[in-house]
Amino acid sequence: MNDILEIADQNLESRLFIGTGKFPSKKIIKDVLEVSNASVVTVALRRVDQDSDDENILDYIPKDCLLMPNTSGARNAEEAVRIAHLAKASGCGNWIKIEVISDNKYLLPDNFETIKATEILSKEGFMVLPYMSPDLMAAKRLVDVGAKAVMPLGAPIGSNRGLKTKELVRIIVSEINVPVVVDAGIGSPAQAAECMELGCDAVLVNTAVAIAENPVSMARAFKLAVEAGRLAYLSGLGFSVSEASASSPLTGFLREEEK
Repeated sequence: MNDILEIADQNLESRLFIGTGKFPSKKIIKDVLEVSNASVVTVALRRVDQDSDDENILDYIPKDCLLMPNTSGARNAEEAVRIAHLAKASGCGNWIKIEVISDNKYLLPDNFETIKATEILSKEGFMVLPYMSPDLMAAKRLVDVGAKAVMPLGAPIGSNRGLKTKELVRIIVSEINVPVVVDAGIGSPAQAAECMELGCDAVLVNTAVAIAENPVSMARAFKLAVEAGRLAYLSGLGFSVSEASASSPLTGFLREEEK
């Protein structure tokens, strides 16, 4: 099945995006990305240092992966824009994941500041994918100002709690005409499959893979789950009912044979 995800100026074969934080070793990131077949990888700019004597995280990202730096650490639109400019100047391209978080307890994104940053950077030619709290009006506004996709959270960052915002994400999927990528909170392959069955276009996973006992095997599990969930969605999931419904006719064929 030729099921290519189109975002901005790119055709993506994989609907699994991978983040690069929390891994026990940078070296394992390359294996994770290869086995997951991820088309997009995110990285915090503060972890990219081209002039460092230490190993650069970019050394472990395959050349065929699309690099999407994020603005992690930004507390407002101005800081997000500054980080995006630094990322581009560092050779990280013009894709950018906007993260604006001023809430230090729950780490929830500031939709208002995110919209401001998205508008500024979109006008400058960046391909902006904003991380957001799932709100339909905010999602529509982000699309209006140039977002190439929207990335609503499934649950708080790093919580591994799954798609706790399911109904809100469902509404966004049904009403928004750009790709929807669930970002944050996905803790298991089953939860990733649930997102895809809902009609989401992709999922971004980091913590669940990075802290697994075997991150490489977990990455492969997520790959298969995303593919299965997408195939289920495209196949047309059956509707649910409140009462039992037999898959075969309940006939009295044994009694009929006795006669």
